[in-house]
Amino acid sequence: MNQPVPGHIYIITGPSGVGKGTLCKMLLAVEPNLTLSISATSRAMRAGETDGVSYHFKTRDAFEAMIAHDQAQPDAERHHLLEWAEYNGNYYGTPRSVVQEALAAGSSVLLEIETQGALQVKRKFPSAHLIFVAPPSLEALAYRLRTRGTEAEAEIASRLEISRHEMTLQDQFDYVLVNERLETCLDAIREIMAGTASGRTLR
Repeated sequence: MNQPVPGHIYIITGPSGVGKGTLCKMLLAVEPNLTLSISATSRAMRAGETDGVSYHFKTRDAFEAMIAHDQAQPDAERHHLLEWAEYNGNYYGTPRSVVQEALAAGSSVLLEIETQGALQVKRKFPSAHLIFVAPPSLEALAYRLRTRGTEAEAEIASRLEISRHEMTLQDQFDYVLVNERLETCLDAIREIMAGTASGRTLR
């Protein structure tokens, strides 16, 4: 299979619990030319997560300071964040420097970000490839969220409500894949990357 074209941005997005993180780990294991852009977040670190590896964990005040800096800075090239969004009470964002350095070095960049942020990046980088990963159903998504055991029931309910809205935005993305089986979804993403390597798309 062809390798991802150097200098491309691939964005994996979709509802919480749909399997984005697992798919990205699988992709990085089989696509050595990809560089993962590690997001920043203001949410609390979960068990098993590592600062600088899972996320760049920031306090809410520190994250809001970055947002304020960017909003006051007219030169986008000097912004701390390429994109940011508030999701379920927490901030998430992509450090601009990480993406720019990878692209300048000729690497392709993989972003796993929330839906709002993905659309922001697409506006700034129209050539970015947006891949929306959808669950087979909202019921299946609710089951996945409950069985992973990382959120309380109230937070799960909030995430499901957000997911309903996110599902209505699918037509704004370049590709929509239903994640019924991880290996099948992974193969579909790699086929999309192979398409970009040959200058074609699969839409």
